Amino acid sequence: MKTFLRILNYTPHIGTRLVWFFIFSILGIIFGAFNIVLVIPMLQVLFERNIDDPVPPLPELSFSSDYIVGVFNHYFRMIIQENGTLNALLFVCGLIVLCVLFANVFRFLERVVATKIRVDLVRNIRLAIFGNVSRLHIGFFNSERKGDLISRFTNDVQEVEAAVMNSLKAVLKEPITIIVYFAILFTISAKLTLFTLIVLPVMGGALAEIIKRLKRQAKQSQESLGRIVNILDETFGGMRVVKAFNARGFIVRKMEEESDYYRKVNKSMSYKNEMASPVSEVLGVMIIAVIIFFGGNMVLSEESTLSPDVFLGFLAIFSMIIQPAKAFSNGITALQKGTASANRIFETIDTEPVIQSPPNALKIEKFQGAIEFVNVSFAYDADRVLKNINLTIPKGKMIALVGPSGGGKSTLADLVPRFYDPTEGEVKIDGHSLTQYDVTSLRNQLGIVTQESILFNDSIFNNISFGTPNASEQDVMNAAKVANAHDFIMQTEHGYETTIGERGSKLSGGQRQRLSIARAVLKNPPILILDEATSALDTESEKLVQEALFNLMKNRTSIVIAHRLSTIQHADEIVVIQDGEIVERGTHDELNQKDGVYRKLSDFQNGDN
Repeated sequence: MKTFLRILNYTPHIGTRLVWFFIFSILGIIFGAFNIVLVIPMLQVLFERNIDDPVPPLPELSFSSDYIVGVFNHYFRMIIQENGTLNALLFVCGLIVLCVLFANVFRFLERVVATKIRVDLVRNIRLAIFGNVSRLHIGFFNSERKGDLISRFTNDVQEVEAAVMNSLKAVLKEPITIIVYFAILFTISAKLTLFTLIVLPVMGGALAEIIKRLKRQAKQSQESLGRIVNILDETFGGMRVVKAFNARGFIVRKMEEESDYYRKVNKSMSYKNEMASPVSEVLGVMIIAVIIFFGGNMVLSEESTLSPDVFLGFLAIFSMIIQPAKAFSNGITALQKGTASANRIFETIDTEPVIQSPPNALKIEKFQGAIEFVNVSFAYDADRVLKNINLTIPKGKMIALVGPSGGGKSTLADLVPRFYDPTEGEVKIDGHSLTQYDVTSLRNQLGIVTQESILFNDSIFNNISFGTPNASEQDVMNAAKVANAHDFIMQTEHGYETTIGERGSKLSGGQRQRLSIARAVLKNPPILILDEATSALDTESEKLVQEALFNLMKNRTSIVIAHRLSTIQHADEIVVIQDGEIVERGTHDELNQKDGVYRKLSDFQNGDN
């Protein structure tokens, strides 16, 4: 129940809306109940029972069912005596139509309120998931499957949406319906109603076990669906590799195995779900049969005050309880499925970002001094990547990080924007630890260009101005010119308004990289991190991109990670990292004079060329 209440809190004005939902539901239920109660006087007319009874006086005004019954009997008897039984029957039929009209009006208003709750809830939950996930640190996305996250955002939210609609009816409305109907039944025959209350729990007990198993399987189903979405995402994103390695059979088998498991779980869930309705219906009919026998015995008894027409009215009203009782059981079933999905959603929403700004955080207005790594070590789980790094990068200097793959170069650079925090030691800017700064103000000082160009399925203009929303058209064009991108942009179909496709698929690698550089130019950060920005390019593209990078690095502090040593020969200092440790440092000429790791890398590349 706590989960359900938390779900509802994502709807604005939920208290007011639930009050109106209750009001409209109760009014709809009352008018619907009146419609059934009117069966009894109609049967009295048809059976010509007590037609000649005198007209009872109008009762005194009071808020009770006795007052309503008394007023009805007064006018009903008056019509019978003054206008005959046919007009009395017409009067009852007119009241039935009127009650049905009012009942449906209030049911419509109730559904309008429920719809407002549903659509607002879905919107706010999706925004809450996306808002929190976008705050989480980079490591979270390395450990979580994207497909599972997407499944929580889509399928789990749909399950919650269905659960809310069902639970508003089943958990909130249907119990009121059942209570109102039982209150009417008690006024008709307390003895017979008490008997029905004794046999009804049989239905609830039979359904409880079905519902309990459904909740467990609902969670398994959603987790399996998340894995299927993940397989789809990986396959569609890596289709070139799948086809190049003739791995279609492997992917198809993987999808078949997961789909078979999903099918098995959902088939079992469906069987149990479909079982709930017929089981409740069969039990309902059995209960009605028992009530007919017990009530019929009361009618046939000479001492009974229960007349046949009243007993038939009792059965008509009791039969109306079966549907809300079934809806209640089905709603609880849907609520269990929705609760399993809601728990997965809240697990994501409740995940706290590892990287956060401290209270009273400092803000970097302007980078002035140096970046310092002081006794920095870092480990992913148990794997130690960096070991006791000490390094100072003065303002305005270009520092190159080189070394064998897997040595920890990119990890070291990732510590500067606080994608991760060191497990030991600290990274400082202008004498203060990065953990003391506001994260947003820290990243405002940084521009990052990576080997893989991160672009979006949007226009060229929006990709360059990404993160700089107030940039003018002239600002974007100037940045593109610095990045050697303006000429090829103007040759595209719509210039700066050309849509570049998913991840920039309509552009070449060099063009994508130059857009990434233009984005960094437009941001105009004092600190640059270039992570193998030219390693995936051909010679011609590399030349254009390298020229753009030199333009970008002018008068900036730069951390450059490079495999191609020819691109960093003019660095102020080259730092060689191997197995997470700094093994050499110096200028290109100084390191080439030593018989060390850098010299071997340089000789290898020169020989390869």
